[in-house]
Amino acid sequence: MADRTADPDKLKFYSYTVFTQLSGAVTAGMIHLGDKLGLFSSLADADSPLTTTELATRTGLDERWVREWAYNQAAAKLITTESDDEGIERFWVTPEAVAVLARPDHPAYGMGMFHRFPQTMGALEQMPSSFVSGLGHDYDSHGPEGAVGIERSFEPWNKHNLIPTVLPALDGVVEALESGISVADIGCGAGGAILLMADAFPKSIFVGYDISGHALERADNRLAKARVPNARFVDLRGSQLPNDHSIDLITTFDCIHDMTDPQGMMCKIREAIAPGGSWLLVDIKARDSFAENVEKNPMAALLYGMSILSCMSSALSSPGGAGLGTLGLPESRAREMAEVAGFTRFRKLDVDHSVNAFYEIRP
Repeated sequence: MADRTADPDKLKFYSYTVFTQLSGAVTAGMIHLGDKLGLFSSLADADSPLTTTELATRTGLDERWVREWAYNQAAAKLITTESDDEGIERFWVTPEAVAVLARPDHPAYGMGMFHRFPQTMGALEQMPSSFVSGLGHDYDSHGPEGAVGIERSFEPWNKHNLIPTVLPALDGVVEALESGISVADIGCGAGGAILLMADAFPKSIFVGYDISGHALERADNRLAKARVPNARFVDLRGSQLPNDHSIDLITTFDCIHDMTDPQGMMCKIREAIAPGGSWLLVDIKARDSFAENVEKNPMAALLYGMSILSCMSSALSSPGGAGLGTLGLPESRAREMAEVAGFTRFRKLDVDHSVNAFYEIRP
């Protein structure tokens, strides 16, 4: 029998590795609190570093709790601290931290995933039964805040890049949008992309489709406030995509890998799209194998874990679901599935994004 005695030095290093993961999870919870309680925005708005007493006063919170939170964030090197000659500690955020933690209008803003962190972690309660039954849970199982978190995750980058960068990368699409065409965004979520495009191209008609009741409620509320007359939202649970090749531009943002029947959806997209139309497929940047994902993506562990708690769970939420998962749609598979659906042209777009890949697919 092989010797299973643990090497003392390796044991210490392995224990450190394990508890580093726990440290990250706990700190993520503290980031959620910092966002929810306005701590990051208060630090960002301050003209000079703040003591925890000053920070507590600005936010209307108890100083002792604020101090412990600040210690966690400073220890994790997410906020910065210094002590003066009298030992008084002050805290501030760097310009980079401001962009990621406190400015929703910045393309690098990253609080969306942390907004829905409690709901994501809450999915752990459902996972043992899923591991036994094989069935997952759709996005509405994360509740209304789950929809808000997804909205806050993707819209900051889209606001800065969808109209000026992504759409111009598609062949002839901007000119067509300016003249007036029919557009469908499948998996539209809370409607951010639809509202952006509808406002930018008033001569075109935009329809957003989704199956999330929580997301569609937010989309309808936002539409009412935006007063964009050339846009509407449709619940696909009680409706279907047109199958008469009448849609000139179809977009899918980070949703195909979440679907229980992605191949079936691609076939429906093929039936809906006009002969000269374009399909903008945006999905997670993935490689062909686990080894390549680990080698090329420093966030591979995070993405595989999020797949269990969210993406793959959604993709297995119906019996027989495909279960692609977060990293389940590399370019090779997307190309193959598009060909099966009847598309003949597939082009990867030169759009720089840290997480997503962009493809133009045409009949």
